[in-house]
Amino acid sequence: MKRFYVLEQGCYIRKNGYVLQIWQGDKVIDEVSLERLEQLTIVGRSSLSGAVLDELVRRRIETVLLTPEGRFRARIVVDEHKHVERRMKQYLMLSDPLVSGELASAIVESKLKSYGHILIRRSWKINLPSLKKKGLQLKSLASIASRERNVDMLRGIEGMGSKLYFDCFKHLITSKDFFFEGRNRRPPLDPVNAMLSFVYTLLTNEVLTAVQSVGLDPYLGALHAVEYGRPSLACDLVEEWRGFMGDRLVLVLINRQIVRPDDFIYRTERDSSRGSDDGSNEMFRPVEMKPKVMRALIESYERWMSQSIVNPFTGEHQSYRSLIYNQAQRLLKWFLGKEERFEGFPWDRVLGG
Repeated sequence: MKRFYVLEQGCYIRKNGYVLQIWQGDKVIDEVSLERLEQLTIVGRSSLSGAVLDELVRRRIETVLLTPEGRFRARIVVDEHKHVERRMKQYLMLSDPLVSGELASAIVESKLKSYGHILIRRSWKINLPSLKKKGLQLKSLASIASRERNVDMLRGIEGMGSKLYFDCFKHLITSKDFFFEGRNRRPPLDPVNAMLSFVYTLLTNEVLTAVQSVGLDPYLGALHAVEYGRPSLACDLVEEWRGFMGDRLVLVLINRQIVRPDDFIYRTERDSSRGSDDGSNEMFRPVEMKPKVMRALIESYERWMSQSIVNPFTGEHQSYRSLIYNQAQRLLKWFLGKEERFEGFPWDRVLGG
C-alpha cells in the first residue's frame, strides 16, 4: 500500500496530470504519483484543490486529516453500501452483553500479555528483577481478563494493567536525554508522550482502515463505549498492537538516539495565547515534534509496518500491516459464525515466552 504524508504547514496540494504536487509558497516541495496511492494523510494546516478532492474520491483514495500534534480530525472515504449485511451481523452480535464481553476479554487479555512480555524481556536485558515481577503481575491480570465477561470489570482490569505498565515504562528508556513520569495526553506534556500519542494515532488509523476494508462499522465496539465521533471498534482492536508495535518503535527511536530533545518545540502557557498553528485556539500544546523528526518517525513507522513475521494462525510470513488486516478479517468471520471464537493476537507465540 502506497501512503503519502503531508507534514509541512501551509501547503497547497494540486493535481498535475497523474501526479499530486505539494506546493509551499511558489515552490513544489514534493510530489507523489496517483497511480499507486492508496492513502493520503495531511497533518496540520494544508489545503487541496477541488480537482484533487474529486480525483481522490474517483480513485477511492482514503484521505486522513490530523491536527498539527497528530490527533485524528477527519477521514474522507467512499462509503461501502455492499457491506450492510456484515454490519447487521455486527450489530446483532454486539447487542448481546456476553458476546461483547467475550470480545472485550480477548482484547484485554492480548494487550496485558504483550505488556507483561515486554517488561519480562527488558528485565533480562538490564538485570532488573522488579521488572520481571511487574511483568508476571501483568500476565496474571491477563489471565483474570481471559475468564471475565463483564465489560465494566474488564475496563477496570485494563486500566489497572495499563497503569502498572506505564509506572515501569521509565525503566525501558536508556537514553539520559529523555524522561518519563507517566502517561499523559490531550495534550502530551513531554516528548516521549508526544511520540507515543502520534504513533498510537497512526496505529488507530491503520486498524480503522482494516475494519472498514472488511465491511464492519468502526463506530460500534465492545471495550470502548459508544461515543459520538469515536471509532470504538478501531479503538478496541488497536489495543493489542500498542505495546509491541507502538511502544517498541518509540523506544528504538529514543534509545538509539535517532531523535533528540532539540527535535521538539517547547511552549510555555504564555505562548498559548497566540492560538494553534491551524488557526484555532482549541488546545495549548506544551511540546510538539518538528516536521523533520515527525517525518523520521513516519519513515521508521512505515519500515516497521512492512517488516515480515510468521502469522501464528496460518504459519505464513506476513507484514505487520497484513496482520492487522487479518485480525479484522478474523473478527468478521466470528461475527458471521465462521469462527468459534475471536482470539487476540498471541504475541507470546510469535516472540516466545
